[in-house]
Formats: sequence, C-alpha cells, structure tokens
Amino acid sequence: MKRLIVIILVILVAVPAFSQIKFGLKAGVSTTNVKMADLKTLTSGNTSYTVEAIKNANYGFHAGAFVRFSLMGFYLQPELLFTSRTDEYRVTDLSNPLQSIETKQQFNRLDLPVMLGVRLGPLRINAGPSARLLINSPKDLISNPDFKSMYNNLTFGYQAGLGVDFLKRITLDLRYEGSLTGFQNQIDEAGNGKIKLDDRPNAFLLSVGLVF
Repeated sequence: MKRLIVIILVILVAVPAFSQIKFGLKAGVSTTNVKMADLKTLTSGNTSYTVEAIKNANYGFHAGAFVRFSLMGFYLQPELLFTSRTDEYRVTDLSNPLQSIETKQQFNRLDLPVMLGVRLGPLRINAGPSARLLINSPKDLISNPDFKSMYNNLTFGYQAGLGVDFLKRITLDLRYEGSLTGFQNQIDEAGNGKIKLDDRPNAFLLSVGLVF
C-alpha cells in the first residue's frame, strides 16, 4: 500500500509541470505466460500432488480510461483499467499420475500503470510502474479441503512499449508487462506449512484508444 501511495503522490507532484491535458478511453487484449520457477509438490495426509504452470499463452482483456499530460515532446499518462486474465495449471495426483487435471484460474483486477513517454513524430516510446489490485477470489487449484490458496491482493509490476497516434484522436499501443511480485502467493497445507508458488505472469498488451 505504501508503494501505491508513493505512485499517486508522484503523479500529483508532476501534473502541474505539464501544459496540455487530454483524456481518453481505451480497450484491448493481452496474451499471458505464467512462469513458475520449478515443479511444486504438496502433501495432504497420504496423498501428494504436483502443481505446474502450463506454458501456453492465455488471452485476456482490459478496458478503462487515461489522462495524458504533455509538455515539449514528453508526456505523463496515468491509467485506470479493469483487467481480466486466466491462468492454466496442471495438477497431478502422484498416486494416479495418469489422470492429471488441467485447471483454470481467472484473475480480475484494477490496474494503475503510470507511463512516462517521449514523442518521436507520430511514434511514442513509454515505460513506467504499474500497481495491481485483485478484486476477485479465484478458485482453489486443489479441491482437497486440507489445502487453501492464498493470494496477494496488491502487487506491482512494470510496462514498456510503443504507441502511435492517428488523426489526433486514435491511439494504438503495444506493451510488454512484467511482474515484480507474484499474484498467487502460496498454498497453505494443513499441518505442513505454506508452499510458495510465486507465479509471475508476463504479458503482451495491445490496445486501441480514443482521445478527447
């Protein structure tokens, strides 16, 4: 929460330095890869499971609003977006490894990226931090009642990419999004402690916007 407050204060301090202000709406799609460092093994009683992230790209969407403050070829663009993405995992009961279960978890969140950019003709180059607030409770990876999934409600990452403006009204952006903290923090095993999954989703985001 302290990091989020710092980001907001930076925006408030920097805004008066910019002369031109524009508002906009944007929406787009994303493709996400979940990266987990290794295969995780969990035990409940006499039953053991393995959990691994499926590396196939998964698709999501985002939509929201932004404000662009411009001055002498530079700009500051804070955004507020609703984002939805789905991760896929393979859960295997080691007593019956031939019957692995592929399960999906949907994450809905509010994103607050703050992009600092420069204009090179019609092309824009930008990068900045992004705060993410989880607003739903994804289902557990394992249905066994001895397990409980635990999530980080507030996480942080970054975005960087390129943009192009058309006719002073239409804006197109392609960005890469990286994670500094994992969304799914850990699974609590009854009697066996907490197992960290530390999944860090990375994504490519394509969006189109309308500037007012």
